[in-house]
Amino acid sequence: MAQPDARALVGLPSLPALEQQWQRRVRSDPHLLFDIHHAVGGPFHVVYPQQFAENLRSFQNVLAAHEVSGQIYYGKKANKAGCWLRMVADLNGAVDVASEPELVHALAQGVRGRDIGVTGAAKSTALLRLAARHDCVVAIDALDELERLASIVPFAGRVRILLRCLPPNAPNSRFGLTETDLMRAVARCGQLSSAVELIGFSFHLDGYAVAPRAELAYELIRLCAETKAKGLPATTISIGGGFACNYLTEQDWAHFTEQRSADWFHAGKQFEKFYPYAQNPVGAAMLDAILATRFDGAALAEHLRDNDIELVLEPGRALLIDAGFTIFPVLGYKQNADYGITTVHGLSMSVSEQWKGSEFLPDPILLSRSPNPDAEPIASCVGGASCMEYDVLTWRKVPLPQRPEFGDLLLYPNTAGYQMDKNESEFHQLPLPPKVVVTDEAGRLRWRLDR
Repeated sequence: MAQPDARALVGLPSLPALEQQWQRRVRSDPHLLFDIHHAVGGPFHVVYPQQFAENLRSFQNVLAAHEVSGQIYYGKKANKAGCWLRMVADLNGAVDVASEPELVHALAQGVRGRDIGVTGAAKSTALLRLAARHDCVVAIDALDELERLASIVPFAGRVRILLRCLPPNAPNSRFGLTETDLMRAVARCGQLSSAVELIGFSFHLDGYAVAPRAELAYELIRLCAETKAKGLPATTISIGGGFACNYLTEQDWAHFTEQRSADWFHAGKQFEKFYPYAQNPVGAAMLDAILATRFDGAALAEHLRDNDIELVLEPGRALLIDAGFTIFPVLGYKQNADYGITTVHGLSMSVSEQWKGSEFLPDPILLSRSPNPDAEPIASCVGGASCMEYDVLTWRKVPLPQRPEFGDLLLYPNTAGYQMDKNESEFHQLPLPPKVVVTDEAGRLRWRLDR
């Protein structure tokens, strides 16, 4: 049997994930995760709704601190678990959906129709009708969609809408109304006022920068004023999502980005880009920075207050940061040159960056059934259980404290936001990994399957 070569670790970076106390507590329990694995049999996701609640409150608190009227919509596409929706309902939040099943799921978990926003590209007639019947807010993306919605309304009731604007810095985006179509849509809303209620405008920007979001929001305040002058109740602006998150320390991220080498990856794998795993500002602090951005001598928050504008935002990842992780049972390990290949029960589709031509970089954590403090550390990439050469969860050669063995667990930290279920499938007829809800009740950790 080939032995691990200590030289494999020379120069390899470690990228330990930032962890909340609850995560360390769960993974340090010597039995909990192994007991869950015994019950479910394969890979699984752990979710912690109490962290989601804390993240949601942090955004709500920023709006309150700036005395800005607003609403936080959870972007549901970021994770399918139902436990988040119950937290949204309990904390007077809202949900952003883009399909009939998502809308029905939100309603079933107690979210009121008036607290649901329907976005996305051209929507089916069935989705528009369901949204209208439940008093949801619909983001209109095209002129023909506005006409189809108006034709539905006589059978479903007057509906509140936002007009989605094409961002000036993204003229080739397939989402949003051009300036010409936007003015046509505003005029048409005046003609259709008995059927639709134009409550404002929305946009979504790529990237994670503060300034472009603040600048476009300021422009839409002006547009709301012009629209109100035409007799339409435009009192809402949605600035979409894209709220930055931190997964790693700035020092670890800077070292990785500055020193990155093909030698750090299995087969010399190269990637064009990575998610920026350390940023500033992040989460609710980013919202605070947007609201504090000054225009014409006053902060954006003051302009919103002076114009009686409600601010809506639609974070997904930023509400799920630190709220979950993923467990893959180890199936085996083999030595390959000066590093190893660990194979796990599961597929790389459960860590979606790999299926977008990128890599999820925070270090996986080995949970050994037989920890050996005297073991030699090794370096390993991580492969999935399929027959596909490219089914690789981690191309990077990751330092591990000892050789993984069959029956160990490999924990991928901080996967709740867009990692857990975005691209999962039942390839090889493998069942989708279940989501396990962990709660802290009177100092005791308890778990159940998410519904």
